[in-house]
Amino acid sequence: MTGETATAPDGVRGQAAGAPAAPGVKGNGLLLVGVLGGMFLAMLDQTIVGTALPSITAELGGGGLYTWVVTAYLLTSTVTVPLYGRLSDVYGRKPLLLIGVTVFLLGSVLSGAAQDMGQLIAFRGVQGLGAGALLPLSLALVADLFPPEQSGRVQGALGGIMAASYIAGPFLGGVFTDQTSWRWAFFVNIPLGLALLAIIVRKLPRVRGIGGSRPDYLGIAVFTAAISSLLIGLTEHGLDDHTWTSAPVVGPLAASVVLLVAFVLVERRAVQPIIPLHLFRSRTYTIVNIASFCTAACLYAGAVFLPRYFQEAQGQSATSSGLHIYPLMLAMLVGSVVTGALIGRTRRYKPWLLAAPFLSVVGAVLCTRLAVDTPSWALVGWMVLMGLGVGPMLSGLTVAIQSSVPPEHIGTASANLTFFRQVGGSVALAIAGTLYTTVVRDQAVTHHTLEQAHAAAAASVIPWLAAVGAAVAVIALIFLPNLTVNLRQGPRVPALAE
Repeated sequence: MTGETATAPDGVRGQAAGAPAAPGVKGNGLLLVGVLGGMFLAMLDQTIVGTALPSITAELGGGGLYTWVVTAYLLTSTVTVPLYGRLSDVYGRKPLLLIGVTVFLLGSVLSGAAQDMGQLIAFRGVQGLGAGALLPLSLALVADLFPPEQSGRVQGALGGIMAASYIAGPFLGGVFTDQTSWRWAFFVNIPLGLALLAIIVRKLPRVRGIGGSRPDYLGIAVFTAAISSLLIGLTEHGLDDHTWTSAPVVGPLAASVVLLVAFVLVERRAVQPIIPLHLFRSRTYTIVNIASFCTAACLYAGAVFLPRYFQEAQGQSATSSGLHIYPLMLAMLVGSVVTGALIGRTRRYKPWLLAAPFLSVVGAVLCTRLAVDTPSWALVGWMVLMGLGVGPMLSGLTVAIQSSVPPEHIGTASANLTFFRQVGGSVALAIAGTLYTTVVRDQAVTHHTLEQAHAAAAASVIPWLAAVGAAVAVIALIFLPNLTVNLRQGPRVPALAE
């Protein structure tokens, strides 16, 4: 493929060229609720367990396996994201989404009933196997079900839901742990998931995919091994006694590099590749994925380290820390929704994507002044700036990447965007976690209180993580083609322009 590819000329993007088009926006209100619900469930379970983990380990034991409760879910959900996306392009969205939700619910039930840490880790892995379908297929369904003139606004709503789930997770985990039991952090998925299944069965039309030969089983196996090795190495690095050069870290990371090279070689020869490499010939497609990888650092800087600051430096409870980062959540929501509307009105996404990271940089740099006694009004202002910078990236990047591929690759493109965001977040957290621990240790040695040490760590990690991620994203986005999104035909691109 050379250059950008326009979307279907009839104004409604189906799942495959020549496939019957899905219905337009009329009557799709309940389906939109289902799409939003699926995304919320997938993103919520990435964060809801964090605040419940101390209670989980107190009841089940296995403190040494603490981080693997999160890693097992992250690993399986990250690995399966591109697989669900590609397979949904081939076989249709509905069957893959039904499989994903069913497996996710099974994992939720089993996790809530776990009797020891080994069981919980295994069942969280099952949860992740299903969750890998929810986010990318939700993004793809927007392109399938809603006409292009409304996709910007709907993607804005999806970005807002994504932001809300990152912030609501720690808060709800704290509420369930404090008021009922940590098991409800898993059981809460059951009624929501069953309602989602009912909507999918009754309302989601069955639109055939592009079909083709058997799946690329060798590519799936090599890809799974490569990404699993990467995430295992990053997780091992997060342990106190493991440095970047220790065997449990460098071994899996080196293996992941070798396996990724092998994966590229396999995909180049595959008849039905899981990740079609020719899509990366599109400059927009490649740049958007790079930006998604980098801006994950901005997202995780606020969603992960601000709650830790509130709890460790200011002594707030898990529930209270969740409430205190609402300004960040609301700003991300506003930024996402407004950007979606602006893209729909101006038919351009580059100006808004290029401007947003500067707000993140300003908010992050102000966070260098974090201290134990930082006034609330200042924190609110800094969080709002960071949120307004992150929000547009959640919706705008989705519109950009879906506009850069033909209809038969919408699921693949949406999945890869999610995949690069999750891997980028994992890499950023592994590096930032080491910095945080180092600063706390050094500050404690110099006779600061533990609270002051945690405040100093937050003042180092949050600006570094968010500012570097935003700066690299800006550099990449400068080279993004300044295309017009034609509401009837996708982006207008001169032949062989790229």
